[in-house]
Amino acid sequence: MTVLHVSAVKNWGGGENHIENLCFELKATQPDVKNIVLCVENGLFHSRLMKTEISYETAPLAYNLDLRYSKRIITLCKEKKVDIIHIHDPSAIALCIIADKFHNLPPFVFSKKTSFPIKKKRLTLFKYNYFKIKKIICVSNETKRVTAESITDKKKLLTIYHGTNLKNKSAETSYLLREKLAIDPARKIIGVIGNHIRAKNFETLIETVNVLINEEKRTDFIFVQIGNFTERTPELLESVKKYNLEKDLVFLGYKPNASNFIPQFDALLVTSQSEGIPQVIFESFYHKKPVISTNVGGIPEIIEDGVNGLLAPKQTPKVLAEKIIHLFDNPELIPKFTIISHEKLSSLYTTSIMAEKTLEQYKKISNGKS
Repeated sequence: MTVLHVSAVKNWGGGENHIENLCFELKATQPDVKNIVLCVENGLFHSRLMKTEISYETAPLAYNLDLRYSKRIITLCKEKKVDIIHIHDPSAIALCIIADKFHNLPPFVFSKKTSFPIKKKRLTLFKYNYFKIKKIICVSNETKRVTAESITDKKKLLTIYHGTNLKNKSAETSYLLREKLAIDPARKIIGVIGNHIRAKNFETLIETVNVLINEEKRTDFIFVQIGNFTERTPELLESVKKYNLEKDLVFLGYKPNASNFIPQFDALLVTSQSEGIPQVIFESFYHKKPVISTNVGGIPEIIEDGVNGLLAPKQTPKVLAEKIIHLFDNPELIPKFTIISHEKLSSLYTTSIMAEKTLEQYKKISNGKS
């Protein structure tokens, strides 16, 4: 079986990490399944793939519906005798549909990785309900629920958690945060990983830090944020300056293998207002670091408040600040949370489980049973 994974994302994030993990796992356990990734030429994902053993191809994507990308999909399907196209983002669906109009492509699988509702526009609904999409694999049950509102054939929908690869973990980084940032040993490092996009809601992050530092007068925390800067970054930096938090909240920007820094955190903080399930939570489970998060998307499916982590409603900086204080004022909670989370990860949320379930869907589609 030959699977073409199509990504039209130029940056690097959890979705691209999922593609990497899936390809690595299938290569290790299913050598008869050939995986080829088509990515945007000269994008961050392209740069990442160059350093791996994953088979990949590239195509230019100067604008959303660049026909050169669709042409490349057709060429690869012909040359590589592709059996299934696995589409990994909404932009890639449109590019595959355009390609299918010029050449009869093999069946599609689409991975829905966010809990954003599908817009009720005619063309958008046509795209997500395109007849060639045989399965829509959702990252969480909440993503499945939200997606079902716009999908005519509900039988296409299923949930497969992404999980994390237990075999390739590393704590190797180019520097140590405490040394690089001259962090006082008495201060707890609260790590935040994610690109500067609307869904991550780093406005709430800044407000949370403001509550802790300026209102609660806590001097025992420092927040370190890792992720791609975007057009939203200047406004975020201005807010940090307005609250005089430059020494309390540090934006490091993009770092390759950002999850390698997690062992240097004392806790992970997630302030998102919309999510599927962030890969970084699974990584924190692996490294036995406690997680404080908003209860959006599929996060409550893997974290139970007060059992293996702490949850707060979205856009509630005061509640998040209270949760952080509660965790570190009651340090006996930390080993309790992390042991339970690590056990859940090992039994439920690994890439081997994810790859096995995904391959099962590939086989059903390939055999015409889906």
